[in-house]
Amino acid sequence: MERLQKFMASAGVASRRKSEELILEGKVKVNGQLVTELGFKVSQSDLVEVEGKEIYKPKGHVYYLLNKPTGYVTTVSDPQGRKTVMELVPKDHRVFPVGRLDIMTEGLLILTDDGELAYKLTHPKHMVEKEYHVKVNGIVAQEHITNLREGIMLDDGKTSPAKVEILNIQGGEATLSLIIHEGKNRQVRRMMEAVGRKVITLRRVKYGNLTLEGVQLGKYRNLTEEEVQWLIQN
Repeated sequence: MERLQKFMASAGVASRRKSEELILEGKVKVNGQLVTELGFKVSQSDLVEVEGKEIYKPKGHVYYLLNKPTGYVTTVSDPQGRKTVMELVPKDHRVFPVGRLDIMTEGLLILTDDGELAYKLTHPKHMVEKEYHVKVNGIVAQEHITNLREGIMLDDGKTSPAKVEILNIQGGEATLSLIIHEGKNRQVRRMMEAVGRKVITLRRVKYGNLTLEGVQLGKYRNLTEEEVQWLIQN
């Protein structure tokens, strides 16, 4: 027996947090009965339905690494009818994105049907490093770099110290490597705005031990077993 939200996450419905929301919103039934308690437990033999659709726990999981282009929202569906990252990966598995990249940010994004791993990777205590290449307007002074390395005060709290290096300066624009382990909403953009620099382009190039090597923009690949184990163990 396991908690309903954990079962749902393992079945690839959504992350555990989102699964909890679905339960509390009255969208989940077990053996025909509506369940709104987060502590409710189920087994593999129970009939679980989410919004009228039967779900089941798969024997195995799939893990995709996508090189997301700009112009795609990082959601399973979009009420505004915008393109979503789901259009860029196979439709034979019910996967969902791990975390988010905003519509104007490109780069490395993980999609999976493994709700437990998604929950682990997006939990604040899981401090996996994410590297971004960010191009900004104007010159980036040493003072700006120092502030970023010490942490920036945002409206939702102070960021943890970032690792920052200047990669290129050309034509009144600077490109930086910025490594963080948090996942605040639009964090990199807000950090740069806080030091007076507007983001021109933003790209995530690394997630833990994963890189975009060999994956063209708009394409994906399956994670290797070794890569999945690294994510699970770190």
